Amino acid sequence: MAREHTDLDAADQELLNAVQWDFPLVACPYSALGERLGMTEAEVMARVQRVKDAGVLRQLSAIFDTRALGYGSSLVAARVDPDRVDEAAGVISRHPGVSHNYKRNHTFNLWYTIAVPPGHELKGHVDVLHGESGAEVTRPLPTLTLFKIGVKLDMTGRTGATAKAEVLDHERPERHPEMTAPELSPLETAAIRVVQEDLALVERPFALAAAAIADECGADVLDGAAIDEDKVLELLESFRERKLMRRFAAVMNHKKAGFKANAMGVWAVPEAELDSIGPAMAGFAAVSHCYRRPTYPDWPYSVFTMIHGRSARECEETVEAIRAETGVEEYCLLWSVKEYKKTRVKYFTNDWNAWIEKYLI
Repeated sequence: MAREHTDLDAADQELLNAVQWDFPLVACPYSALGERLGMTEAEVMARVQRVKDAGVLRQLSAIFDTRALGYGSSLVAARVDPDRVDEAAGVISRHPGVSHNYKRNHTFNLWYTIAVPPGHELKGHVDVLHGESGAEVTRPLPTLTLFKIGVKLDMTGRTGATAKAEVLDHERPERHPEMTAPELSPLETAAIRVVQEDLALVERPFALAAAAIADECGADVLDGAAIDEDKVLELLESFRERKLMRRFAAVMNHKKAGFKANAMGVWAVPEAELDSIGPAMAGFAAVSHCYRRPTYPDWPYSVFTMIHGRSARECEETVEAIRAETGVEEYCLLWSVKEYKKTRVKYFTNDWNAWIEKYLI
């Protein structure tokens, strides 16, 4: 039986915190990390390779804001016949814009996140998935207010289940129900396709990214212009300044990292108190995502908090601390019972074409 987590020494833990929270966007990032952590560049690269091989670190890449890029997106809750959940999940997971798909312990038992490219109506895609999956009820739950987004797992264990943490600017990007797609040059689109993938583990990884972007563009787009690592770093900084990219950071495998429990705490917050209670809930370090979402007659919960812990008990401690601080008594804790899909949305690729042609054309 495969182990669910990997033993990490103190240096591994500090390194994993660093690549999650503040990856250096410089020509030689692994050298810069080494200087910060008191390691050689070779040691940093060897440790990164080891935690990748162990499955703890999924990838190092640009993390873009889906809506800021003009994509429509939503969390969706579906109620499916319990005897057909696996079958329904398989249908939903085949959609190229479904990045997360879980069975949860609720009458709404299938939960997924979906994104669709600029120019496409989200409702049309969700309607197809509702019908094809055989769901009894499907409730789109798009973000109305974003209080926090950003997974940061403290690998050192120093942050307790009830600890508070400042919500940083990149963890609360602007979100609107409808966001206009940005004007992107062919070079910028090619760069997004490249930097959303895993960063190479070499001394000068952004030089390799530059070569990959040049290949994506082709000679006609570049028209003799050079694309080098400085240009890649300039593009990344531009994406960040324009709030298209939230950050450049590690994507972790929670279970392999020792965070075996995750729960979605949903809260029925009075309308008049949303502006104060939402940020208060987001202020807990164990809460990685905190949103206001719409309610329905059969779904009264307006604030969603995604909570990660090393055990179910840690998640419960966080929920109890949130309840005690905010006074919200009507809530529900939804546990992940089964993971069907967990990946990252791929932006500006051709993965969508076959699905769209099959179901929407």
